Amino acid sequence: MLIILICEFVAKKILIKNIKKLVQVEDEIRLKISGKEMANVGIIENAWLLLENDKIAAFGIMDELQLSDLAIGNEFKEIDASGKLVFPSFVDSHTHLVYAGSREIEYIDKIKGLSYEEIAKRGGGILNSSKRLQEASENELYEQAVHRIKEIISQGTGAVEIKSGYGLNTEAELKMLRVIKRLKENMPISIKSTFLGAHSVPAEYKGRQTDYVDLVINEMIPVVAAEDLADYIDVFCDKGFFTVEDTDRILMAGMKHGLRAKIHANELDYSGGVQVGVKYNALSVDHLEYVGDDEINALLGSETMPTILPGAAFFLGLEYSPVRKMIDAGLPVAIASDFNPGSSPSGNMKFMMSLACINYKMLPEEVINATTINTAYAMGLSEEMGSIAVGKKANLFITKEIPSIEFMPYAYGSDLIETVILNGKVVLNEN
Repeated sequence: MLIILICEFVAKKILIKNIKKLVQVEDEIRLKISGKEMANVGIIENAWLLLENDKIAAFGIMDELQLSDLAIGNEFKEIDASGKLVFPSFVDSHTHLVYAGSREIEYIDKIKGLSYEEIAKRGGGILNSSKRLQEASENELYEQAVHRIKEIISQGTGAVEIKSGYGLNTEAELKMLRVIKRLKENMPISIKSTFLGAHSVPAEYKGRQTDYVDLVINEMIPVVAAEDLADYIDVFCDKGFFTVEDTDRILMAGMKHGLRAKIHANELDYSGGVQVGVKYNALSVDHLEYVGDDEINALLGSETMPTILPGAAFFLGLEYSPVRKMIDAGLPVAIASDFNPGSSPSGNMKFMMSLACINYKMLPEEVINATTINTAYAMGLSEEMGSIAVGKKANLFITKEIPSIEFMPYAYGSDLIETVILNGKVVLNEN
């Protein structure tokens, strides 16, 4: 279903009443949730929630609601959420949703048994998307991306990180980043931009990988930083892509230009990507199909968020990240969609919750924390998003009438979201 933006009544204040369960409530803001604490989620039964302008103003139990105490006057919208749950918006900290066209033919290759690496060697994968993107105009890319963002908003996402990486030359990488900047300016969702020039080695640099790394460092990064086109920098540090030495050089250059790291690591093998990410204080290391004691020990005590991408592992038939081992060791875990045309053509975070419960044996409470507070941390946004807390941005959704929080990941194919509120405004209402 495509979202149609609705602002039928723009009020300075919105009062949501009779909420069956107000989910992910915090009296004191936490930046992330780790280890066994991930199994706990703050919930208020039979609750109310007040939004003022674009912020969460107050909340509590219905039996204690006194309108006179809130001084909301007549200029407010009232929403009855009887039988419904209210969640903070999902935060999706890893996507590639600016791209030109789909790659369903490669999907058939996967069905026939070709691996991700085999498809890439035949000119498919990232190189296929790169060719298409280089040929597309900025307006074409923008319009396609708007369609995808409207879709993920309708599915409950209120913040998204978008990477470049399908350009693979300076001009095309800048084109992608300009599209992301335009989306930031025009869409109601919160967006962070990541420069991923080191996503793959272009065909013309085959056998000259170091020369391409030099191009990323000496030409791309300076202009990206000078034009303020990215919040973060990323490298695909993995088997068949960029080495630890390549990654070290690129992250050092990014750091010198004020770009904090976010790393693709250990999707295809033990790559050393986790360790080099921690070395550079990466905000997150993502994928993590291959994680052992060395990776866990590197992450413990660091400020780096381990982030799994269940959609990619599901779609590609990869190993599943040892999430239980990471959580039992005391680590936090985040979940993102990896929305992209080749390995995870979905940005539906509710479906990612279901995959995490089924394939990674995560509890419903753990996946709620992993798709809200911890992914907000992985975007540098956990002080303003990811939970229901006074002063945080009023990005949230109201479900249809459902029995429990467990029903969200359980009913994996059902559309359970009825109302979406972003920046304190109703942008979708199916009621």
